[in-house]
Order: sequence, then structure tokens, then C-alpha cells
Amino acid sequence: MNILLTGSSGMVGSNIIEHPNSKLYKIFVPTSSELDLLNKKAISDYLKKNKISFIIHAAGLVAGIQFNIRYPYSATIINTNIGLNLIDAARTSNIFNLINIASSCMYPKDKNKHFLESEILDGKLEPTNEGYALAKIITTKLCDYISTEYKNYSYKTIIPCNLYGRFDTFNSKYSHMVPAAIEKIYNAVSNNLDSVEIWGDGKTRREFMTASELADLIWYSVKNFNSMPPVVNAGTGIDYSIKEYYETIGELLNFKGKFVYNNNAPDGMRRKVVSTKLLKSFGWSYKKNLREGLKEAIDYYKNYYLKSKTKQMKKDAYLEN
Repeated sequence: MNILLTGSSGMVGSNIIEHPNSKLYKIFVPTSSELDLLNKKAISDYLKKNKISFIIHAAGLVAGIQFNIRYPYSATIINTNIGLNLIDAARTSNIFNLINIASSCMYPKDKNKHFLESEILDGKLEPTNEGYALAKIITTKLCDYISTEYKNYSYKTIIPCNLYGRFDTFNSKYSHMVPAAIEKIYNAVSNNLDSVEIWGDGKTRREFMTASELADLIWYSVKNFNSMPPVVNAGTGIDYSIKEYYETIGELLNFKGKFVYNNNAPDGMRRKVVSTKLLKSFGWSYKKNLREGLKEAIDYYKNYYLKSKTKQMKKDAYLEN
């Protein structure tokens, strides 16, 4: 089976490639210069040339809350076009099996309960990531429509909760909450700072899972594709307050200072956690608890990300000289 993996250089894609089960298949991982997902003809040509028979769609323009607020047009248009181009090219190229990776931001805002897969389009979206959510909804619905209209096609969607872990982007401005918190707290410890700022009041609740566990689910889904639900959540079913995430990261990094709250900053939905009932009936569940997952992310940050960042800075300095 020849599998096309889009977004192979991103966090999810990199974890998919790193997973041991990736060795069981022939995987095509083109860069953006090798395959432009904004060009449908280029996608069709690539699929036919390489005789692709299965697609894992993990590509997208992904960033944190600040990016989505600052660039709503880019988040909407790029992600929508990528999804529409790839999925329609797959259909016209007679590729019958596809796994689409969506996002839990597709669910309605401010429902104080676990989100069920049936609740997409059940209410208003969170304004801070509305554009990105709309793009993911369109892609997910298109997969469903194709599977309904064309009986030989099975285009299915995994809706992950918030993700973090190995190969994440650590940037306090344009990262998601966990990697941003790791970078802020690590810098505070390194520079002997006595406080770290948290956006909002710290009471907002979020569910996070490592990208390595999502990769495990994806390969489980490839293996058990026929029994995979058309749309299924991926998560732990457990949420924590933003304050609890910061405190746990602080403990793991031996931060002795205090946390201060910026109540003027946006903090998004007050609670976001997915139902894992359907996921468990599919036969898969998460294995890493919060501390184990955060330690995995922190180890990657310290042992790989910072070292590669230092090497790049030295390279840039050499080129400038």
C-alpha cells in the first residue's frame, strides 16, 4: 500500500513518521516544494505518478490563539483550499481510502460537557479560532459527503483534542498553550525570573494529548480502517485548568517563582473536552498521563529543540560574517 502523508514536516506528521508502524508501509512524504497542496492539478499528477492508494491528510496552517486572531483570513483560505484540493483530487484519482485529521475547535463554544461527534455545527464557534474551525468543518463535511455519494469511497475523519509533544513549535507568541508555557517557564528558570504570566484567569479548562499518541491512533486506524467510525474524537476525555498545566510544567522544570494573571488577554473557550466513548468502542485509548506527556515534551524541548535552535543561530552568524 502506497500512502501519501501530507504535512509530514509538522508536529503530527513527524510523529506519524517516527512511529514504528510507519516501517510497515511505503510512505510518500513530499515537501511543499515537491507538492503544492494549493494546486489541485499538481496533486492529481502526484497521486497518479506514485500510484497512491491511501492518504493521511495532516497538513495545514496551524498556530495558536494569537495567530488565529491576527490572521483569520490566512487561517481560513489556506486551510480550506488545501482540504478541498486534496480531497477532490483524491476522489477524481480513484483513491478510495483517506484519513482526514481535523480539530476539536470545530465544536460549538461554551458547552460545559464532553463534545460528541454528532455536535459539529450545533452552535456558534469560538471567535478566536473561527476561521480555522470553518476550514476544518468544510473538509470534514466534504469527506462525509463523498463517502455518502460515492459508495466505494471511505473518507474518514479523526478529531483530535489539543495536541503537544515532540516536534512541536515552541514560541510564546504563535504556539499553542503547552509549548508556549514550556518556553516561558524554561526561560524564567534560566534567567532567574520570579514570575511567569498566564493569559486569562487560569481557570479556563483544556484537554491535551501528545501527538505521539495521536500517531499511534492513526496507525491503529489504518490497520483497522474498515471498522473505523466515519468521524471519531481522539483525546483523553480528561481536562485540566490552564493553571494546573502551568503548575505541573513549573514542577517539572523546578520553577520556584509565582504565576501572574493577565485578565485582559483572550483565553478562548472556557472549557473544551471531547467524548471518548466512540473512540473506546473502536478499541483504542490513550496511555500517557499528564506528567508523562509533559515530560516527553519538555525533554524534546531541552534535548533537541534548543540544541537545533543554537546550531541554526551559529550557522546564521557564520553566513553573516
